[in-house]
Amino acid sequence: MPATSSSPEQTAATIERWRAEEAALGSRAREPGVIDTARLAAQPGIALFQAMLAGELPPPPISRTLDFTLISAEPGRVVFQGKPGHAQYNPLGTVHGGWFATLLDSALACAVHSALPAGRLYTTVELKINIVKALTEKVPLVRATGHVVHLGRSMGTAEGRLTGPDGALYAHASTTCFIFEAKT
Repeated sequence: MPATSSSPEQTAATIERWRAEEAALGSRAREPGVIDTARLAAQPGIALFQAMLAGELPPPPISRTLDFTLISAEPGRVVFQGKPGHAQYNPLGTVHGGWFATLLDSALACAVHSALPAGRLYTTVELKINIVKALTEKVPLVRATGHVVHLGRSMGTAEGRLTGPDGALYAHASTTCFIFEAKT
């Protein structure tokens, strides 16, 4: 489905809303950290994301390194917001493809995780990304939205899009995740 472009006023309103949503979450945020494996195994995936959003669990360290934030999670759907900046530039003066890939991998794989029951974990085994538009720091925020396409006993797939506040599509991606029994 093609992206729809919005007016400058609509884009400005979206940026303001996105910043407000991130600020509200930021007031609850903790220092980044890694979640204990036993806790990961003991709860359904969605419970972990809800705890992160509530500030009860830390965000992962990569989110600070690459300046992106978990915005929302529901079973089978996760949204991350990122701030493209000069620190993510490649030698050509645009955001490096690895930043696109990390943001999309996070949204896609976490969408799969959000749909898993307690005792099941995952790992990404394949990530396919199509970058369709260059990104610079002139775009203040982007959102990566991932949603589950298929969830089976040993494999899950998800698709996602990286879009700007004006509706512009910057990249789309798909993933395959291996699902396994958690070992504590």
